[in-house]
Amino acid sequence: MATAEHIENPPAELGEGGVRRRDFLNIAAVSVAAVGGVATLFPLITQMSPSADVLALASIEVDLAGIEPGQAIKTTWRKQPIFVRNLTPQEIAAANATPLADLRDPQTLAERTQEGHGNWLITLAVCTHLGCVPLGAAEGENRGEFGGYFCPCHGSHYDTAGRIRKGPAPLNLEVPEYAFTSDTIVKIG
Repeated sequence: MATAEHIENPPAELGEGGVRRRDFLNIAAVSVAAVGGVATLFPLITQMSPSADVLALASIEVDLAGIEPGQAIKTTWRKQPIFVRNLTPQEIAAANATPLADLRDPQTLAERTQEGHGNWLITLAVCTHLGCVPLGAAEGENRGEFGGYFCPCHGSHYDTAGRIRKGPAPLNLEVPEYAFTSDTIVKIG
């Protein structure tokens, strides 16, 4: 039982603000542990950042001036192959005439291109089945049953809009983020 004298004169272990030495030591120990935890986690987290060579390829510019209608080129962005295709009016008409109900991953050509540049289709050149690189960009390569791209690994067929039409691939060829900086230059990434 506390006496009035005991309350007026606190025990010697309490400091001026009512903080005991044990409380101070606990706060100090937790603070040191927190600083040590941050110092340990910082290198682990920063090592997950992209390396300098990947950051250097974060975006690329492609000159479209030399790509004729009906022609496609293959380039590289972030160590991934990219198809850049200049669609002909006939290819655009065929893509627009395809009913969305016939597509496994329904997308219109307009959803896959940018307004005002509907003839330029830019896709990752990676089959959505198991990651093989489809054929169809180079002269004389097999373009599959729908005139776009053909994946030789497992037989996926894509149309000229890069949409899956036949085979095991579940999705259309992915369209990366891109923007036109001029009429003949496109910045991917």
